[in-house]
Formats: sequence, structure tokens, C-alpha cells
Amino acid sequence: MTDIDDRTAAEAFRRLLAHLQMRSDAQNVDLMGLAGFCRNCLADWVSEASEGALDRQAAREAVYGMPYEAWKADQPQATPEQLAKMDASLALNEQLRAKA
Repeated sequence: MTDIDDRTAAEAFRRLLAHLQMRSDAQNVDLMGLAGFCRNCLADWVSEASEGALDRQAAREAVYGMPYEAWKADQPQATPEQLAKMDASLALNEQLRAKA
């Protein structure tokens, strides 16, 4: 991924965050089921990349554009089907990591 300079990557990341903030109808459980990551994953990566400048809570607020608890309170309960798809996607993540 070294073909993308930091300024371009940062701008693309900001646009991704804005898009995810706009699309609150895209539940984390669905993102996990389809792509193996969600807003919480992004927040964890932001927190880790900040080397202590942002704790997990601050990173979540930056990713969600609001306090995480407020966002979560507005989301519907995940269905058993959504949870099963998420679990299968997480298992695939582990398989792919083991091959890398």
C-alpha cells in the first residue's frame, strides 16, 4: 500500500468516516458480516495508530462523529442471522491472517 501517499490516504480515510457517519443504517454487524470489519475496528486502529494520543473511547467518538453510546442506543438489535454471518466473516479473517 506504499503507492498511496499519506495525504491522499488521510483524505480518503476522512471521506470513509464521513460516509459511515452519514450511513448509520449500515449496522456494524452487517459491515462485519460482509467485510470483516466495522466502525469499532476502525476506531481501534485509530487508537492504536495514535500511540496513546487517543484512547479507545475518544477514537470511537471520532469515528462515529458522536459518543458511541448515543450511536449504539439508536441501533436495532442484531438478528441471529446477522450474528451468524458476522461470526463466519470473523472466522474467515482468522483463516486469511493465518495464510499471510
